[in-house]
Order: sequence, then structure tokens, then C-alpha cells
Amino acid sequence: MNSRTELLLGKEAMERMAKVRVILFGVGGVGSWCAESLVRSGIRHLTIVDSDCVSQTNINRQLMALHSTVGQPKVEVLRQRLLDINPQADITALQKIYSAETSADFHLEQYDYIIDAIDSLENKAQLLLTACRTEAQVFAAMGAALKLDPQKIRVAEFWKVKGCPLARALRQRFKRKKEFPAKKFLCVYSDEVLPNRGTYSVIDTDTWTQRKAQVNGTVCHAVAIFGFTLASMVIKDIYYQST
Repeated sequence: MNSRTELLLGKEAMERMAKVRVILFGVGGVGSWCAESLVRSGIRHLTIVDSDCVSQTNINRQLMALHSTVGQPKVEVLRQRLLDINPQADITALQKIYSAETSADFHLEQYDYIIDAIDSLENKAQLLLTACRTEAQVFAAMGAALKLDPQKIRVAEFWKVKGCPLARALRQRFKRKKEFPAKKFLCVYSDEVLPNRGTYSVIDTDTWTQRKAQVNGTVCHAVAIFGFTLASMVIKDIYYQST
């Protein structure tokens, strides 16, 4: 299945890819594409975490969001797709919220890579603080909404991210609470912040959107590139460790 990938990365990288354990928090617009890329590239042990179900408002950008899957748990729909890509993969789907109260349930110390694609500022901050206390490599997505230009999407260490409101809000939160990530970690981000130009009405089935203080516009190609970039961080780290 992965002969073309092995041709590029080599046998040693592929063997390591099959052994590492990855956990991905959030399988929405960013996380769903990240999961797809990881499994297609050869990651076999993947845990996906998301509490939400597919809604009609997800269809414009989320991999597993179809009219036929509306109302179904995102992690379960995505798990079935990933197993269809690689039936031998070990895909664990957890329909749960990551929070300070549930943090210990996820046993982050068991993973080699921890990927953050969470929207909630509070839960995102908690995950980053906890993840950075483990020995795992930590990669995070900053805000992917209000982006249109793929050439403005880039990677930087968290404290060097510029022009991203979500990164700024996270830094302010860490400073206010005087709690800081224990190590550096890379983020995918864009300094592009476009205005919302249209109007929006919440669809009843979209319970997560109803909990948001503000809803911002998104397009598929931007969030997908965020997700693919997250996956690339994992693949590149494995590749360079194997050369």
C-alpha cells in the first residue's frame, strides 16, 4: 500500500512510522485532513479525539462531513474511513472532550506525538500545558478560520508566531495565569485575518457552533492545508530521525 511513500522516505522511516503512537485532538476542519494524511502516509497507531457529531455546517470543510453522515459521531465516521484506507491500522476513536477534568483519562505519556487541533481556548491551553510535560513531540494548529491565501500558511515555534489572534490569546492566558508550556513546540498558523463578509444563521443540529461565542468563516482548502501541514510535521520528524 505504501510503496510510493517508501520510495521517498525509505524503509527505516516506514518501519518507524508503523510503530509510533499518535494522538490527535480535534477532527474538524483541520484535524480530519491531518488524520487522513497520517494514515495514508503509514501511521498505524492513531487515537482520534472529538466529542462532536457531524452537522450540516461542517460539510463545507470537514473530510467526513457528508449529507449521509450528518448526526453521526465525527470520530466514528472518520475511523471507518481510515480503516478503509488501511484495514491493518490501529485506530482508536474517543468521543470525548479534552479538559482539565478529563485530562488524566487520555494517558498522554503513552504517545510519541501529540497533535492539537482543538478550537476551545481553555481546553487548548490545558492540552498544551499537559502535553509539553511529556516526552512526546507536540505540534499544534493555531486559528484556521478567516484564511484564504495558502501562501500565507507557515510553521513557527509557538512564541514566534506572529499575526494570529488565537496564538496571541493563548500567550496572554499563559502569562495571566503564570503557567507556561514546559518546552517549545511548533505551530502551523497564518497571519492573514480576513473579515466576515456574509451573514450566518445557526442550524439546530450544530450544537458545537451554538456554544461558540463567535462563528467565523472558513474554506476547505485553507483548513485542509493546516491539517496536511500538521501531518507533515510528524512525517518529517520521523524521516529526519531515520536518516
